[in-house]
Amino acid sequence: MLDLDVVGVRVEMPSNNPIVLLRERAGTRYLPIWVGAVEATAIAYAQQGIVPPRPLTHDLMRDVLDALGVALDEVRITALEDGVFYSTLVFADGTEVSARPSDAIALALRTGSAIKGAEEVLESAGIEIPDEDEEGPSAEDEVQQFREFLDHVSPEDFG
Repeated sequence: MLDLDVVGVRVEMPSNNPIVLLRERAGTRYLPIWVGAVEATAIAYAQQGIVPPRPLTHDLMRDVLDALGVALDEVRITALEDGVFYSTLVFADGTEVSARPSDAIALALRTGSAIKGAEEVLESAGIEIPDEDEEGPSAEDEVQQFREFLDHVSPEDFG
């Protein structure tokens, strides 16, 4: 499993489909995952530190885990089958629960849990964008690269 960071959530034009973009921490590949609008909002809120007046579903799940004393160790993006991504929530006691990647990512951001991706998933769906300097791209560079990527990608590219 490879460590991944969430770059952000953007909307692909002209279809207006939200995409969450993950970046391989120790590499040059990016993993775009199409998500629903609600999950995209939940991910963006967590990234931006926005706290809604009432808990969203992912906030509720974090609160339930906290109340039960259960720690989410990591989220794993485990497979890509017929254009559908699969993921697993891995808890401190070793329990694993299947989840949609969008929900898993939203929960991981709220709990500070690691996000990891299977090599096979990055091999089949990852997009390589080489770094231009040794220190890696700035946040602005990543956003610009993501926008350029969105200009040229379609869901069929991952079928």
